[in-house]
This record gives sequence, C-alpha cells and structure tokens, in this order.
Amino acid sequence: MTHRKIAVFIAMSLDGFIAGPNEDMSFLDSVAHDKEDYGYGDFIKQVDTVIIGRKTFDWVTKQTEVFPHRDKTTYVISRSPKQTEPNLEYYSGSLKDLIQMLRQQPGDTIFVDGGASIVNQLISLKAIDELTVSIIPVMLGGGTRLFDKACACDLKLVNTLTFPSGLVQLSYNIFY
Repeated sequence: MTHRKIAVFIAMSLDGFIAGPNEDMSFLDSVAHDKEDYGYGDFIKQVDTVIIGRKTFDWVTKQTEVFPHRDKTTYVISRSPKQTEPNLEYYSGSLKDLIQMLRQQPGDTIFVDGGASIVNQLISLKAIDELTVSIIPVMLGGGTRLFDKACACDLKLVNTLTFPSGLVQLSYNIFY
C-alpha cells in the first residue's frame, strides 16, 4: 500500500496562536517580505493534494485574487458543502475516511493548510507525518490556539531555521 506523506506547514505566534481575537491574522504581516517565502516555495513543489478548513480557505481567497492551489487537488473541509469546482471539492465526510482514501492513491505530499481544528483532528487520528511551524515573533495573548487537546506523540526535530525577520522555523517528524 502506498503511504503518502501528510505534512503541516503553518505559522503561529510565540504564544501558540494561529489567529488573534476575532480570527485576526494580521500578525502575519509583520514578517511578510517580497523576497522571503520561508521555504514555502520549495515545500509546495512536493505537494499535489491540499486539505484545508473552510474558514482558512475563505481567508486565503480573500487575500488573493485566485486561490493559490488551483493546480492541486484541494479538499475544503466544510459542514455545508458548496458546488465542487475543478480540482476543488467541498468535503463534509469523515476525515479518517478521506485520509485512508488519499493514502491509498498514488501521489505526492498531502498538505494540511489549516485551520487548527483540522490539524488537531488529524493529529488525534495519528495521520500527520511532518510538522513545520514558523514562529512569528509576537505574542497575541488570545485567539485560536494551534494545538488544543492533541494526542500524545513524540517529535523528532529535523530542521531549525532562523530568519532576519525574527521568524524561527521548526520542522519535525511525528511518531505516535
């Protein structure tokens, strides 16, 4: 059986939030630079499938004129599915079933693009293989935590990068 890698590549504040109060993600702007993508470009080249929560999908589509993953098979996890578009499926079924289906198909890396609820559910299912967290040098004091009640697992640090913006990026393999 094929075992496709499932990877999270996400940013959070130093105090563990991926969004501030009222789902404010403007803190990400503090490290946004035209000439620095923090390794995202190299990462996304390995990806052919994206899993993304509906709130995160809505936020991303408001930031860009065109959804950046149109060339990849994308599953938008939503309780109220909309019309499916080419390469984009609104999915309201079991995440466990989706992961089992995707892992049985040939392909490249499956990218979990948020949000926190999806990440935590997949960790609880022991489905995430790699976790890259970019820590933004800001403390939000509240908002949406990246990790809530994730299951116990061991992490092996495989890479650490620091950037002039103050961003620190940690990459881990996850073992359950």
